[in-house]
Amino acid sequence: MGKDMVVYTIRLPRSLREDMERVDIEWSKEIRRFIEERVKAELYRRALKRVEELNSRFVSRGSVKPSWILIREDRER
Repeated sequence: MGKDMVVYTIRLPRSLREDMERVDIEWSKEIRRFIEERVKAELYRRALKRVEELNSRFVSRGSVKPSWILIREDRER
């Protein structure tokens, strides 16, 4: 593990922990990978929401169509 690693503790039902021990999976890597992917997806979702908010400001002002609409229309042709 790297220097910048921290420990995060969770509580699991004993039966789940016992089942986890029966399978050959490196749980720390699996959980770390899941958390990384979930955080990335959430950050992407928030960024997309922010872009949509910014785009809606321009559209509501009556300016030209947002670039994403123009690109989508061009691709559909």
